[in-house]
Amino acid sequence: MRILDWPAAERPREKLLERGAASLSDAELLAIFLRTGVAGCSAVDLARRLLLEFGSLRALLEANLDAFCHHHGLGPAKFAQLQAVLEMGRRHLAEDMDRGPALESPQAVRDFLKARLRHEPHEVFACLFMDNRHRMLEFEVLFHGSIDSASVYPRQIVKRALAHNAAALILAHNYSLGEVDGCNQGLRRRSE
Repeated sequence: MRILDWPAAERPREKLLERGAASLSDAELLAIFLRTGVAGCSAVDLARRLLLEFGSLRALLEANLDAFCHHHGLGPAKFAQLQAVLEMGRRHLAEDMDRGPALESPQAVRDFLKARLRHEPHEVFACLFMDNRHRMLEFEVLFHGSIDSASVYPRQIVKRALAHNAAALILAHNYSLGEVDGCNQGLRRRSE
């Protein structure tokens, strides 16, 4: 059955407009992105199948071009669209941080760092430079490492903090599995 034949309240696009994006399942969100299905398979059915094949929405979003295009119904154009959507999301989050209020909670910092560091294929060490009200001045990845380590040089951190005239900073380190150091162990914050 085609999606157009479904009751209006069950169609993903109409459901989003009526109830908001948070009310949709991963498959329904993905179906809106896909826009169309393939022969004998609606966009929602295709989305469900892709989620099963990839294992999760995150795995699909983080797939490289070859892995993405290997699946029926996906190609380079959809991959480019998806990468553009992901980058718009990152820029939206960064813009909110740039002009938004101070980073007042560990959750706000955690969300920002996860968005910025989760896609790094290797270990990196980054720094969030802040003013005296804990508003972000700049975010920089300072050191790139290998798959399981990153060398850190305190002198470089101090030089960059002085260059940004930072009053405070947050140090962050990701693990190559996509987690940000501090998400499970608490954030380390250092102020001067």
